[in-house]
Amino acid sequence: MNATLRTFAVLCAAAGLSGGAAAAAPESLPGWTAGAQVVRAEPAEGRIDALSNVVYSQIRSTRAVRQLRMSLLVPRTSAPKPAVVYFPGGGFTSADFEKFIEMRYALARAGFVVAAAEYRVVPTKFPALVEDGKAAVRFLRAHAAEYGIDPERIGVLGDSAGGYLVQMLGATSGEKGWDRGDWLDQSSSVQAVASLYGISDLLSIGKGLGEARESVHRSPAVTEALLLHGPAFDVNPGKSIFEDPQKAREASPIGHIDGSEPPFLLLHGSADTLVSPEQSAELFRLLRERKVDVEYRLYEGADHGGLVWFRDSVIDGVVDWFKVKLGLSAAGPDAGSANL
Repeated sequence: MNATLRTFAVLCAAAGLSGGAAAAAPESLPGWTAGAQVVRAEPAEGRIDALSNVVYSQIRSTRAVRQLRMSLLVPRTSAPKPAVVYFPGGGFTSADFEKFIEMRYALARAGFVVAAAEYRVVPTKFPALVEDGKAAVRFLRAHAAEYGIDPERIGVLGDSAGGYLVQMLGATSGEKGWDRGDWLDQSSSVQAVASLYGISDLLSIGKGLGEARESVHRSPAVTEALLLHGPAFDVNPGKSIFEDPQKAREASPIGHIDGSEPPFLLLHGSADTLVSPEQSAELFRLLRERKVDVEYRLYEGADHGGLVWFRDSVIDGVVDWFKVKLGLSAAGPDAGSANL
């Protein structure tokens, strides 16, 4: 075997390629020249298009217009695909939506259109963030054909404060009075909800975490109090979340559970010291009492937002759950013939 053929054979073997076609003489290939390294490669999976900073909502006021953005990962296949919208955590004070790429990319590789959306945070008060979440869902339905989405299969995913938001979207799915802004001819209902260490009850975020942490949640400066009542300003001294328990319950997912909710997946760590594991346990009990399709996974020793949540086994578990609850269509042919 001459040197060129030996190089060809080694490269094919390294690439895991074999068979009759691989054994063809390299001299017969168009474009071959002496010294060329010839490699045969077969595409193993489809392509994913990334779209950044898509404006999904415009919040208009007298003196300003604020644009809310999302990013999209779109598998380039011709069949309509289910979608999952990710809402980030941030303690109600930030919504850095282009994180948790590990989870988002795993969902996209599995065949889901994946959006990641920002939302308004403190000092903007409730229910602005819920209105934003619903606007993001409506936007995707309005642009379903453009992004290859099946509008009947849209799920939501969030962690921490984002978990609170997706729980609210699931708990209020079908309720009237929440939809504001654009795309009002579209439904904001969702078909599946996955919440990682999310908040289900604004009145008990620190439950069981000890007096030092529970006392923080009685402060008028804690973020859930700011979300509900706003910051102290002018003649408003601010309020503790406990000063209006009825309002707090209406702003909590547990205040809206009636048995009509879509499937829920709840994940929490037993060592979480920021959001009490009782948050997910309480919601799980309530959903199960109402005969809602719900699954609760308690991760022993896991903390809040730590490396446990980035393990393949955790991510794959969430992806597999969405596959079951939203389903996946046959991929169909690649929708584009060039890398353009």
